Amino acid sequence: MTSSAVHVRDALDRDREAILAVLLDAYGQYEGTMPGERWAEYKRNIAASVDEPGPFARLVAEHDGELVGSAVLFPSSLAAYGRELGIEAPIIRLIAVKPAARGRGVATALIRESARRARELGARTLHLHTSDLMASAVRLYERLGFERAYDKDLYNGDILVKSYRLHLDDASLLKI
Repeated sequence: MTSSAVHVRDALDRDREAILAVLLDAYGQYEGTMPGERWAEYKRNIAASVDEPGPFARLVAEHDGELVGSAVLFPSSLAAYGRELGIEAPIIRLIAVKPAARGRGVATALIRESARRARELGARTLHLHTSDLMASAVRLYERLGFERAYDKDLYNGDILVKSYRLHLDDASLLKI
């Protein structure tokens, strides 16, 4: 991958297979860290997300014409998770970057565009959920200005899924 820019755009119907490939490639790193049945269920949920209803935006990131990342934006916790967590602001989910493209600003570009779109909608915050399993992603989120939102945490079985929020009014992420 050269140093040319990452381009973020709305996903098109023809991107479906490439998005699925990116998701499975990106999240595949967790296969060895989860019990077999939990991984199988996680993988099924990831695959189903490509067609699930509810997002107001499906984003992809391209580099040199290759689809290298994706993310999905939902208007609320109910739309994102099918359960009410009291989040009536955009939630970014399933941020995925092909392992070969990591460290090139792909995730940052996807998050920046998500924050821009959330602000365009009049939102004051952008939310996401993650777990300790995704330590490098957590470091990125914190570096970009996300803070813990303990009151919006949830459990997936016995796993704590931590909530983070970015305040869009003072997000330095949007000023770059």
